[in-house]
Amino acid sequence: MSLTAPPAPAPRASYAAVLSSPYVARLLGGTLTGRLPNGMAPVAILLWTSAAGGGIAFGGPLSALYSLASALSQPVKGRLMDGYGQTAVHLPAALLNSFLLLALPAADPQSRPALATAIVAAAGLTAPPLEAGLRALWPSLLPPSPLRHAALALDTGSQGLVYIVGPLLVVVLTSVHSASLALAAAAALGMAGTAVVACAPPSRRWHLAQSARAAGPMRRQLRSPGLVLLLLSLTGTGFSIGALNVWAVTLAERHGQDLLSGIVPAAFATGSLIGGLVYGRRTWCGTAVGQLLAAGAAFLAGWTPLLALHEPPSLTVAVVVPGAFLTVVVGCAYATTDDLAPRGRTSEAYAWLILSIGVGQAAGTALSGRLAGHPLASASLPALGAAFALTVLLTARPSLARGGRARPRGRHRRPRGSRRS
Repeated sequence: MSLTAPPAPAPRASYAAVLSSPYVARLLGGTLTGRLPNGMAPVAILLWTSAAGGGIAFGGPLSALYSLASALSQPVKGRLMDGYGQTAVHLPAALLNSFLLLALPAADPQSRPALATAIVAAAGLTAPPLEAGLRALWPSLLPPSPLRHAALALDTGSQGLVYIVGPLLVVVLTSVHSASLALAAAAALGMAGTAVVACAPPSRRWHLAQSARAAGPMRRQLRSPGLVLLLLSLTGTGFSIGALNVWAVTLAERHGQDLLSGIVPAAFATGSLIGGLVYGRRTWCGTAVGQLLAAGAAFLAGWTPLLALHEPPSLTVAVVVPGAFLTVVVGCAYATTDDLAPRGRTSEAYAWLILSIGVGQAAGTALSGRLAGHPLASASLPALGAAFALTVLLTARPSLARGGRARPRGRHRRPRGSRRS
């Protein structure tokens, strides 16, 4: 008769089990709410500028400036989180961001365009880094298990809701009242969601558990070849997303159906949500690098129907497929980044990942706008970005594989001959 208790069964990888884990639902819901300004502010800025007489010619670049400034500041905010903790970064950033969004309607885009530009740039720079913060919290919330795998997939897939709910909410508030009310709602939701996250115990005490943030050899640079190439490949992924958004507008103009400019990106984001839910339901075989390459190839293949289809209904359904694999690409990229990043620099590494996608998205938007008058070229740009991403990943495969095995996660190699403590 054995006195040893049988091992506890591994938790099932169900979303109910994930959301019932302590603090998971609160942190995920707070992050989604706090990130709603990312989906609301660009649209609200464009509508406010047009209504105030600034025109789309000024409102378009002003709207893009908010997203670009938010992306460019991610690494700085990620490094601040690694050094001073999440609460010390989230709350001041949210307060400044909300104040600036509330102050924007006081700047007349016609008479004071420089002031409006400065406020928008500052608002983007101070957007709280909630996405990178949540990714850094998962190891402290869930042990390595199917539950964490499901949580990461749910996290990645649900982020698409920000870009479905956010723009729709802006359109409703603007039609009911004004774009100024939409900006005020974005400020309030961002502040409320950030407060929910920043005041949660896992976020408040997160930095206290990061012993690696102490000075010394643990503070390695984020310059490994594998990580650099991974981030470069993700600019291609972001390029596809940015090109899709402009292509949807040109498709709407060509067919005289204004709703297509919102329906097509919403279908893409819906595919992302579905893909995340399916991907997180089970544990897949192979390494994160192998899954990343497979998902990158499927992401590229998913864009090819855009070159052959011509009718809006079929095109709207077609973009669901690359959207579904986008979640897998991003989720595996986060897992690979976690293996490659030195201990104590994970938030900063995640922030660079977000920046890479954002810069690629801006480039895709700009180039697709230039080619908007050429339907075939405009439709081929998303596939071009995905092809670039896959090519870089294939080139980087040896570095990515070596990076994951070169050191145990969070440790450096011990000098030869040193004693184990």
